[in-house]
Amino acid sequence: MESVGIIILAAGSSSRYGDIKQLSFYEGRTFVRHAVSISKIVTDKIMVVLGANAEKVKKEIEDTHVNIVLNENWEEGIASSIRIGLSAFLEAEPSAKAVIFLVCDQPFVSTSLLNELISKFLKTNKKIIASTYQGTVGTPALFEKTFFPDLLDLQGQSGAKKIIEQNHDETITVSFPLGYFDIDTKEDYELLQKQLNK
Repeated sequence: MESVGIIILAAGSSSRYGDIKQLSFYEGRTFVRHAVSISKIVTDKIMVVLGANAEKVKKEIEDTHVNIVLNENWEEGIASSIRIGLSAFLEAEPSAKAVIFLVCDQPFVSTSLLNELISKFLKTNKKIIASTYQGTVGTPALFEKTFFPDLLDLQGQSGAKKIIEQNHDETITVSFPLGYFDIDTKEDYELLQKQLNK
């Protein structure tokens, strides 16, 4: 889809995880490579935001030829990665009509889910298409360009969910039942491995 891009947020330090989470393996490839691989099937307009452990993570994906931007202020929180990622993306793709924000620690994100977000965007007049799981809304989430200024104004630990919650009338959701499962700790990762080995 030419007018929709994807921004992969992969700048965190994984402090609760105790290792470089982006480089942990899931079904034979690292989390960050998984996120890039499924995104590349959907669009060639991809921006990956790196921060903590940037050099190591960059080495893992530099052969994929996606755009990479460094967030030197990653310790500020996810808002800084959203701002830097979107700014760099718009510099590269000024005509983009919408972007999808994706985090690399939701292992069950799929190409079909990303395509469903785009399909709903194209078929409805809604400007935000968010994933829904366990009674909440979140990533992956698509934002039409009307909301780019709001995204660029986010601060600190406030993620894009704040914008979704403030704009219910503009939002429609897609079901992502396994979206609740993200990898924050080694226990989460061990649970994921058990699920895969069933």
